[in-house]
Parts: sequence; C-alpha cells; structure tokens
Amino acid sequence: MKQRGADLLVRGLKAAGVTRIFSLSGNHIMEVYDALVGSGIEIVHTRHEAAAVHMADAYARITGQVGVAMVTGGQGHANAAAALPTALAGEVPVLLLSGHAPLAELGNGAFQELPQAAMAAPVTKASWTAQTAEGLAADVARACRTALSGRPGPVHLSLPTDLIEAEILSDVRLPDAADFGAKPMPLPAATAGFVADLIAGAARPLLIAPPSLITPAGMAALAALEAAIGLPAIPMNSPRGLADPTLGALLELLPESDLIVLLGKALDFTTRFGRPAKGARLVALDPEAEMLGRAQRLLGERLVLAAIADPASAVAALTQAARRVPAQEGWAAHTRDTVAYRPASWSAHRGAPEGAIHPATLAFAVDAALAAQPDAIFVCDGGEVGQWGQAIVRARTKITNGVAGAIGAGTPFAIGARAATGRPTLAMMGDGSFGFHMAELDTAARHGMPFVCVVGNDSRWNAEYQIQVRDYGANRAHGCELAPGTRYDLIATALGGHGEFVERAADLAPALARAFASGKPAVVNVVIEGQPAPALKR
Repeated sequence: MKQRGADLLVRGLKAAGVTRIFSLSGNHIMEVYDALVGSGIEIVHTRHEAAAVHMADAYARITGQVGVAMVTGGQGHANAAAALPTALAGEVPVLLLSGHAPLAELGNGAFQELPQAAMAAPVTKASWTAQTAEGLAADVARACRTALSGRPGPVHLSLPTDLIEAEILSDVRLPDAADFGAKPMPLPAATAGFVADLIAGAARPLLIAPPSLITPAGMAALAALEAAIGLPAIPMNSPRGLADPTLGALLELLPESDLIVLLGKALDFTTRFGRPAKGARLVALDPEAEMLGRAQRLLGERLVLAAIADPASAVAALTQAARRVPAQEGWAAHTRDTVAYRPASWSAHRGAPEGAIHPATLAFAVDAALAAQPDAIFVCDGGEVGQWGQAIVRARTKITNGVAGAIGAGTPFAIGARAATGRPTLAMMGDGSFGFHMAELDTAARHGMPFVCVVGNDSRWNAEYQIQVRDYGANRAHGCELAPGTRYDLIATALGGHGEFVERAADLAPALARAFASGKPAVVNVVIEGQPAPALKR
C-alpha cells in the first residue's frame, strides 16, 4: 500500500487512541496536516506553540491519556520547549511532535536547522529525532509508552521533512496496542504487605502522594486507599511544598509523625528534603532507582525501605494489603483537620465587604460560583492570587501550574480541560499570568470551547513585589509594576468573547453568573488589592 511517512505517523497516532492534537501550523509539518484530513483526529489550532503544549498538558491530566502537541521546527520548537518544564514537574504524559529540517540537509545550513532533540532532552523523559519513514508509527508507540510509564512525563519526537514526505512502497505493520500503553511497574504483594505492616505498627503515619496522582483517576485511587487504611493520602503539587496553603498547616504534622510513606513522591525541595520530619522513619516507593538513591543519600538510616514501583501500582497494591488500626483513628482525624485548617479570620472576606477587593473575597466568590456547577473544572494559575484561589476554592477537579511554579499556563490549561471534557471550566489567575497567553481566547472562540477566566488585577507582578518588600524594604521595590486597571475584559470582547469589569465586591456574583451564561470565552477582570499569598500557621 502506497503511503507517505506522514500517513504512517497519523496511523500510529490513531492506534494510540489520539483524537485531538493541539497545534500551531508551520512549514515543516504541512505534510502531517494534509495526512490528518479525514483521519478523525481534530486539530485545535493555537496562537502560540507553548500554549499548544500547555493545552496538551491539561488534556492529559484530565483524561489520563497522552496529550499531543504538534509544532513546526526551529523557532516553533524552541517556543514549545518552554512549556515542557511545567509538564515534567507536573508528571504529565505529553508528546511534543516537532517538525524538523530534512535529514539529508543536516550540517549544510538547512532552513531552521537546530539541535532540537538535544534542546528538549533536559526537560523530557526522552527526546529523539526520527530516523526512518517506516519507523514513524513505532516512534509514536515508543513515545507514548515512555510518557505513560513509571513516573509519567513529557516526551519529544522531531519529524524531519524528508521522512514525512517520503513515499513508503511496502506495507508496514503497526505496533500492537499494548506497545502504546504504560509498562507495568508493580509493587510485589510481599513488599506491599511489609509496608502495610509498617504503617499499622506506627502511631502517627503520614502518606504523601505525587503530582502524577492529582488527576481524576489518581484521586479516586487515593480515596480508595484512604477507605481501606483509614488514613488520608496527602497529594503534593505546589512549588510552595509543605507551605502550600492548599494543605493547611501540614508542615506542623511532620515533626509529630513517626513514619512517612512516599507513594512515588520524590524527596526534593517541596518536602524540604525530609528535614522537618526529624523523628520519623521513611518509606520510599518510586519508579526511578535514581530517586531511591537520592532518598538513601539524604535520609541514611532513617530510610527503612526503598522499592521500585510506579505510583498508581504502589497505591493499588497498598490498598489491597491495607488494614485499619483503631488506635490510629485520632491521628487520622488530626491529620485531616490540620490539612483542612483555614484561619477563622478569613470569614471577614466572604460576601461583599466594602472597600478594595481582597483576593480572598475574590476566591470566595469564585468558590460560590463553582458550587452551583458541581461538575465544573477549576484551573488556578499565578503567584499570590493563585495561592488564595488554591486555598479557598473547592472543586472536584482542579488543575494548577504545579511544582515547576511557572505562571502563565492558566488560559491554555482551561482550553485543554474544556477540550477534554466539555464541562464548565473556570480559570483564576493574576494579571501577570493572564498576559502570557491572552490571545488564546481567540482559539477558544474559534473552536467553540467557552470558559470563564477570572483575572485578579492588582497591577503588578505581586509575587516578586512581595519578595522585594520582605527582603529589601518597600523603598527598594521596583520593576514589578503593571499599568493600573488595565481593561483585560475588553480584550475578551475584541477576540469574540464576553467581558466583565468589576471594582466592587457586590458586583462579583452577578458578573460571574453573566460570564458563565454568555456561552463564550469570558474574562471577568477584577480590580483587587495586592496582598501576599496566605501563610497558614495555627
């Protein structure tokens, strides 16, 4: 059967179950665009390459499937690569397909020739350039399997134009369906039983889960574990680590704990390298031997067990082996209360207090709006404003910018989440974050993917401003200003969406209601006072 390399690539994507690709067009990938005609795979055409990767990232977090982004070569690839660290730190299975200069011209100054695989390698699980047209479907299978296996993460594959344009005269067998799926890394039943015994024998155990399990499927698995063992499994997915306000006063628990089980959670800066838990023994279950070696180096004799397993398999095995210990019920309740802790003083910001809008007031208004739509997805992005949203807004499904701490992904995240589910979606972010990808409102409008974007407008890069004030003094704070009261809502209307401008707390609820009712990509631009992120201490 006569076919092009691009046709074989698309056959591989279909075999992987791909139905949607987030992409920005360009010279190097036009052959693939042509091959996608009639394939049943939809292109969501974006305004920036990094946004395409962020959309694929959110899509993967919601669906559990590999999210696919496709961009052109050279500068297009370089733009897209900037979004990969967020997916890597978030442990998200993303496949970045990049066009590439033809193999036959490499070294001769080909158009937009760059060492693309080498550029992406440090921020992916694997990165390579396809070498044969006949192997393109197998490349897709290898990429998907790598992205999904062990600790999930992004993979990059460059597509030389002479390969995707090449005519393949012989029939090429597609990889088997199993070749596209995750490679199992189960935790042996005996090891799971030993861990369960350690937990049962502890007085004050803590279970810590990784970013890869902060997905609908992962949270369901953690809930099943909690039901079986009687102890909460605490997911961590913030650059603020143990000080993440989403986790209440968690930092207080570590010195009290006598056993900590890392369910695939890497020992790193987010856990403060295990230092706060000075009196605790630790168990590390991880898919990477390197991470187990790090735990051994940092913990020494405090590490009582290190075992290879992927997080999902570890949780499943531990759920089977778990047993409830009545003596731990008080500690379990104390753990839940500590994580759920929010200061009583925050209640003063509920409703419609007079004066400047506090970011907590904005977050409470968003929480109330989402309570009316229990299946809604909440996306939270940004520095200080985002932390208030994460701490206050309750939603069954949440997506945040994650451990990488890079802001600006909120708008494309919302589009990716909407593309994955069709469910109501609200993204809350600061004015700095909104500025990164505001043009993607056009993408949402063109593709009929409405969502509500709530911009906390404090007219500055507030996270950096707060650092300056704290460390150097207010008289030395500079370089973090944005124009006061910028009308971001008008950008939404200019790009085919709906806009609301809010300066009074009393106007928040009706503005949010109108934004959802508009059925368009909507921006609710809220002028707020600049406040530092919450720091929770009891």
